[in-house]
Amino acid sequence: MDSLLQVDAVRQRYPKGSGEPLLVLDGVSLRMGENEIVSLLGRSGCGKSSLLRIIAGLMPASEGHVAIEGKPVDGPAEQVAMVFQSFALFPWLTVLENVEIGLEAQGVPADERHHRALAAIDLIGLDGYESAYPKELSGGMRQRVGLARALVVHPKVLLMDEPFSALDVLTAETLRTDLLDLWGEGRMPISSILLVTHNIEEAVLMSDRILVFSSNPGRIMAEIPVSLPQPRNRLDPTFRRLVDDIYALMTARPTGKAMPGLFPGTGIAMLLPRVSPNLLAGLMETLAGEPYRGHADLPAIAAGLQMEIDDLFPVAETLQLLRFAEVAEGDIRLTDAGKRFVQLDQDERKRLFAQHVLAYVPLAQHIKRVLEERSAHTAPESRFRDELEDHMTVEHAEQTLRSVTSWARYGEIFAYDEGPGIFSLENPA
Repeated sequence: MDSLLQVDAVRQRYPKGSGEPLLVLDGVSLRMGENEIVSLLGRSGCGKSSLLRIIAGLMPASEGHVAIEGKPVDGPAEQVAMVFQSFALFPWLTVLENVEIGLEAQGVPADERHHRALAAIDLIGLDGYESAYPKELSGGMRQRVGLARALVVHPKVLLMDEPFSALDVLTAETLRTDLLDLWGEGRMPISSILLVTHNIEEAVLMSDRILVFSSNPGRIMAEIPVSLPQPRNRLDPTFRRLVDDIYALMTARPTGKAMPGLFPGTGIAMLLPRVSPNLLAGLMETLAGEPYRGHADLPAIAAGLQMEIDDLFPVAETLQLLRFAEVAEGDIRLTDAGKRFVQLDQDERKRLFAQHVLAYVPLAQHIKRVLEERSAHTAPESRFRDELEDHMTVEHAEQTLRSVTSWARYGEIFAYDEGPGIFSLENPA
């Protein structure tokens, strides 16, 4: 396969508050040929979007090389166009003007600009809306404008960064179907599509190949060909098996330990996700009830709760961290402690939850110990934030501190006063 896109040994680092920079991508290499749809599948934070921006020339890689048709990418690349999750339209421009703007930046004459923009608008199904402003359009229509703006420049590679995730389920399904129809009919002026997603079914539905990323740092851990003919049926047994296999891959325990990724770091430097106690309790109650009876396939739970992997995995693996559940090979199973939690009343649940947080979350132990050792039993938030920023980014430190605070409040382990930013041993109630 001739390489339309070539990525070699790309690494990407971001500065932290202090200490060594955070390694987000590590040794990522890939090849992409003509007439391919390739998905980059992984959880939030695994570096997929960073890789897309490096390929587009919107930011340089810390190490490694990217080339399109053999030409190195060392700045914004004219051979690629990008569709963003957030639509990224100019609100003061009409649909036609938003679509034309990329051509204008390339110095295309006005008549040709106008002609190509109208053709792109017609192609993606917005004929008649040329003079409308973004505020007059639904989310799905705005994303169609974003797609037209990308297609009008006739890129070799169309980069799509979670383009359907901000849309409701039905709108996203319609736009995916229309995009695949245009692709199958050969009507889009592009050679290939590189899609970032965290939706496993979306990746299987659209892709010729799926590259599965691990996290912290992001690496390609598997390449999965998808040979199912288009259009694909989500209920087809082969489709379901492939979805199940990918879930199993992303929760596998190759060395007898949970796959690293969600909770990198050790001790108080363990990065914690923002998962509320209510979500944790809700998933345990769902698992304990019918038809699961304490044990379920993750795809079945995701479908039943209409949750994507970025929503479901942090909840499931937080339960695993707290020893309320076990997650492996695409399944989740309540432990004895998880089954007991569901049967308890509210006060007893809080006590059991507090026991597990203190036993398995080192940062919670650390904060409580510091508060106990101080005569006033108080400490400023900044004291712990500074410690965390020695090991992780400012954003991750904020996320981790907010998570442990939420869990501690629920378990009445310690209190936090948002105004002055003070932790204390006072009863949170």
